[in-house]
Amino acid sequence: MATHNTTLEYLTTTKIGEKGQLTVPKQFRQDLGLGTGAPFAVLRLGDGLILLPEQRRFEHLCQKVSSILTAGGLTPKDLLATLPEARSRVYARHYGSRTTRARRSQREK
Repeated sequence: MATHNTTLEYLTTTKIGEKGQLTVPKQFRQDLGLGTGAPFAVLRLGDGLILLPEQRRFEHLCQKVSSILTAGGLTPKDLLATLPEARSRVYARHYGSRTTRARRSQREK
């Protein structure tokens, strides 16, 4: 599992392949718990690039959301109770309401 070490250290040199791909050496992939297809954020800092595994950003986001919800007094049960209504709103926004779909279906017949 990845650790959150903030020490800057030189790891290795790698090359850009024909398709613009970089290879992260196996040792470092294992140390950071990175599997095939692991997403990375690519940041530009002057003439350099910084590659950050997205897992850290996701973990940070989860911690932030959890803190906000806990501070608001919400429990996991409270959140789960909102899912049916939220699903309905998303579905209606994406596909239209059931009434709209039924009318559309009748016109197509």
